[in-house]
Formats: sequence, C-alpha cells, structure tokens
Amino acid sequence: MQQNHKLLRYFFIAFALFATMFSYYVWQITKTPNYEVDQKKGFALLIPKGATFETVWDSLSKHKIVKDELSFKFLAKLLEYKENVREGRYVIKADMGNYEVIKKLRSGNQDAIKLTFNNIRLKKDLIHKIGNRFEFDSTALARMLDDSVVAQKYGFTKETIMCMFLPNTYEVYWTTTPEELMSTMKTWYDKFWTEERKRKATEIGLDPIRAQIMASIVEAETKKADEKPRVAGVYMNRLKANMPLGADPTVVFAHQDFTIKRVTKALLQINSPYNTYRVVGLPPGPINLPDLASIDAVLNYEHHNYMYFCAKEDFSGYHNFAETFADHLNNARIYQEALNKLNIRK
Repeated sequence: MQQNHKLLRYFFIAFALFATMFSYYVWQITKTPNYEVDQKKGFALLIPKGATFETVWDSLSKHKIVKDELSFKFLAKLLEYKENVREGRYVIKADMGNYEVIKKLRSGNQDAIKLTFNNIRLKKDLIHKIGNRFEFDSTALARMLDDSVVAQKYGFTKETIMCMFLPNTYEVYWTTTPEELMSTMKTWYDKFWTEERKRKATEIGLDPIRAQIMASIVEAETKKADEKPRVAGVYMNRLKANMPLGADPTVVFAHQDFTIKRVTKALLQINSPYNTYRVVGLPPGPINLPDLASIDAVLNYEHHNYMYFCAKEDFSGYHNFAETFADHLNNARIYQEALNKLNIRK
C-alpha cells in the first residue's frame, strides 16, 4: 500500500514537471518575441490578393524575419492559418510573439499606410507621391485623374480634380483600390467643406473649387500665414475690378518650369489659360495643392484697398503692398535692384 502511495506521488511529481515544461514550451512558442526586425519601424509584410501560406512564408524567409521557423510553422498549422490567409499589409514588431502575429494575419487586421499630401503642384507629383505604396498600379490612378467622366462623377473637371486631394495625412489600407482612394479623398473633401465654409465662399462670390484655385495662387505667393489673408485680399480686389490677376506663379505654372525665379516680359507672352496677365479671371484649375490655412485665408480675406504687392527687398518672404500702380512700380524697382545685386536673372 505504501509502495502504491510512493508511485502515485512520483507520478504526480512527474506530471507536474511535464505540465510545467509543456506550459513553458507553449508560452515560449506563442509569446516569446520571435522576429528579427527594426526595433522602431518593425517589418511591413505585404500579402497580395490570392496569396497562399507558401507565398507568406517565402516573403518572411526572404527577409530572414523569423528566428525560430519551426515554432512559427507549428503554430500556424495549429491555428489553421494556412487555410485562412488574408491579403493586406501587416506590421510585425520586434516584441511580438508567434501567437500575436499569426492571430493578426489570420484575422485580416492589417495596418494602414500614412499618406501625406504636401508640396504638390502637378498630377504627376501626386502619382509620384503615391508611387508603389499600394497594391494597385499608380498608373491606374493617373488614368482616372485624366478622365473627364471620372472627374465629373466626383463633381470636378480634369483641370480641377486635384482640388479633391486636400493636403493632410490620411490613413489608407494597402489593399485600397484607386476607386476607393478617390472615394476616400472625396469623403474628406466634403467634411472639410462644411456649410459654414460654403456660405463664406458664396458670400465672397466664389464656390469651393474657385476658392481653392484662388488659395493655390495665395499659397504660391507667400508662405507667411499672417500675410495670406492680405495677399488674398489683393487678388479678390482685382477679381472684383475685373482686371487680370497678374499672378507670377500662374505664369510659372503655364511654363511648367518651377526653377524660374524671375518672371520676365518674354515669359509673359505665353499663350495659356494659366497666364493670368493675359486672361481675366481665375485659371481653369489650381496651380498646387494649397494647405487648409490658405483656403481659409481666402474665405476670410483681409478687406483693404491694396491692388498690388511685391516681394520685399530683404528677401524675408514678406511683401510690400500698394494701392496705386505708381507706388507699386517703386516697390518693384527696389526689389529688382536687390535681385540684380545677387545676379538673379532667371
């Protein structure tokens, strides 16, 4: 009888040791960090549509991400991940264990891409910014931006469709299609253009698109936030007076040469709807993606009698403003002399 008790005690001890070792092993293969990735950025695993487990493993193996391959494959099989591969972009972090990663991949809980629009003038700049960051080919988006039917669907023209891409940072999934990206941009565009902003645009004789075109000119003229409403006021005064806007940045845009620092008389001869020295009114589309502050500067422009402005001779980024052409010519002469001293001819 005593012998049986000893055997039973040994059995329980052995079972406890086995259970402890097994629990530790389970904890080790599920919870222990198992990925050789950048401590801050992690690793973005891209799984395309139609991918299999072999596709996923090939990507992980190629980049030498997994430390203990056997434990990863074992748990993937146990959790039936091989039968539940989902497309997407998944960021694997250095402190993640197999269970957390496989659960994430299996559920399709992908990580969004942060897409920021700024310093963009042309459609090709936008396409370059997007590049190959998404599963779709960016040339497909380029075709949509040049399609009149697509532009009309969202309430724009080929010339104004860029207005829909407001400078900001957006979170977009890697699996997003060009159509979904366009719809996302339209949603944010509509959120920005509140009823109050629309009302302000109407009160100053504009609409959202025309206000953004005006804002793009203001954006190109000055980076000084405190000066933007005053510059906007000059152009609004000219618009109301039915005189050419005479905006140098639109001439630069017409030439598509953004290295130009000095707009000469020869450059003003270009025959283009964007040459606001020859064409009265706003150009047919924006000359850049103006930031939100520039749009609000137009909607809340400064009311004054200034009709002209010229860059200050100290190159501070600010401008001298004038009510009369004579005063403007004097300001321009001072600025031109400053340019000549620096030998800036173009």
